[in-house]
Amino acid sequence: MQRVSFLIRTSVPLTDRLLALLHPWRSYLVVPLFALADAGIELRGDSLSTAGPVMTGVVVGLVLGKTVGITGAAWLATRIGLASLPEGVSWAQLVGAAVLAGIGFTVSLFVAGLAFEPGPLQGDAKVGILLASVLAAAVGSTVLVRCGSGARTEP
Repeated sequence: MQRVSFLIRTSVPLTDRLLALLHPWRSYLVVPLFALADAGIELRGDSLSTAGPVMTGVVVGLVLGKTVGITGAAWLATRIGLASLPEGVSWAQLVGAAVLAGIGFTVSLFVAGLAFEPGPLQGDAKVGILLASVLAAAVGSTVLVRCGSGARTEP
């Protein structure tokens, strides 16, 4: 039995085994930290306390706007017969996935860079994007965990 185990282990190249072993660290720690460092977001102690209309608008737009837009479009498409929910997917799960769409970190940072000149407004937008991404991840994950794989229900 030990011989079979050894043969199985050695039949997979070491680099493939290392990639599989390091995948969670790379995906859930290294890449997000690199993205955060590369985003140029300046976090200070008063970053959230000085929230202005730009930061508030970004958070509301990403978290609430995307949720309402995606859920509303899906609801309308099902009502007019253009589409239907996939088998086993509930409306609560669709709402949870719609909330998770607010995580759009990279594209949002790109748009903020185009929309605002470098300075305080661009900084507020970037902090708002970071805050919205964290909030959308927390709320969307909570919704999906709580609704589980329940039966289909109408919105």
